[in-house]
Amino acid sequence: MSRTNAGHHHNAMAARQHDAGGPVWLSATAGLCASLVGLGLARFAYTPLIPALIAAKWFTPSQAVYLGAVNLAGYLAGALVARSLGRRLGAVGTLRGVMVLASLCCFACTVPLSFLWFFAFRFLAGLTGGVIMVLAASTILPHTAANKRGLVGGVIFAGVGLGVAASGTLVPLLLQQGLMQAWIGLGALSAMLTLASWKAWPSDVAVKAEAPAARTARSPLVVLLCAQYGLNALALVPHMVFLVDFVARGLGQGIAAGARYWVLYGLGAVIGPLLAGHLADRSGFAPALRVALLMQAIAVVLPVISTAPAAMIVSSLIVGGFTPGIVPLVIGRIHELVPHSVAVQRAAWAQATTTFAVFQAAGAYGLSFVFERTGGDYALLFMIGAAAVAIALVIDLLGAVVVGRN
Repeated sequence: MSRTNAGHHHNAMAARQHDAGGPVWLSATAGLCASLVGLGLARFAYTPLIPALIAAKWFTPSQAVYLGAVNLAGYLAGALVARSLGRRLGAVGTLRGVMVLASLCCFACTVPLSFLWFFAFRFLAGLTGGVIMVLAASTILPHTAANKRGLVGGVIFAGVGLGVAASGTLVPLLLQQGLMQAWIGLGALSAMLTLASWKAWPSDVAVKAEAPAARTARSPLVVLLCAQYGLNALALVPHMVFLVDFVARGLGQGIAAGARYWVLYGLGAVIGPLLAGHLADRSGFAPALRVALLMQAIAVVLPVISTAPAAMIVSSLIVGGFTPGIVPLVIGRIHELVPHSVAVQRAAWAQATTTFAVFQAAGAYGLSFVFERTGGDYALLFMIGAAAVAIALVIDLLGAVVVGRN
């Protein structure tokens, strides 16, 4: 039996054993905890803290926003170093380590020693998210039966949505106790989730043959998929960065109204990955991905067409849903395109995550620049986002025709 077939046979057996006994759901819960800590709390919980940081005179408005942006740079760095860390320390050991680091970053932020101190720990918090995004699903999904991969992926990334939801609900409650107490609360929650998931991770899958993996990960369909995923990241930026501000200042409805839409965005982000994953298990990942891209194009441009409450609610829920919901679809599609090698899947997924991180960071800076130069034209931002995801859909359909794969 060749090494590739042996690996595939081992994975199929592991998937059957895990699915029969239920540990796959335990592993999925570990993944959910990881994405909640590294992506949910380490990134999204910072957004509602910004006004408090400025009010308490810890930082100037521009410094506070800059500290938010450095988290995205850390995320990109994490995506780039994740595979080499996983090879050296083992994927599970790395995941546990970065969850501990994410918790420590929250505790470190309880004292505003200096801008550089905060800069370093916000960067490291972003890095933990990038590592978790690359390694968590690719550690769990090889143990999962093919017909459950969408839903298990959805459970893993529902943690991101829970973090968004927590940012709109838990953080304001913690802030009533004070800024330092809010950071302690986030650190304590991260530490508890880290401990709760410690034993729930599956065993590492032995990954061989790295060199051919990198070559196969550059196959045309995988490259096109990475491009679509990057454009999708850009499409999410207008809502992720500007939604609350658009409602509060652009529509003149105030911060409380903006916060309500952010909670809806968070609610969408909890349910989205589960629904998207379930749909993909029923229809296949390629059709599910096309539906996702089309729905996002409509939802992102909706605030330009109408700012009626119904339109804004639909837009917030759908874009919120696909913020983490696109992730299980893309990782599942990678498993369809390269079914036999865990090494190639990991290489392709790391490539996709890196592309996403680059487009997201560039999009956040680029759209902020456009917003400033146009004197606050919110409509243009939503149109750029919708155009990006529409181009992603065209790339997907052209790729299917040209390369001739579903």
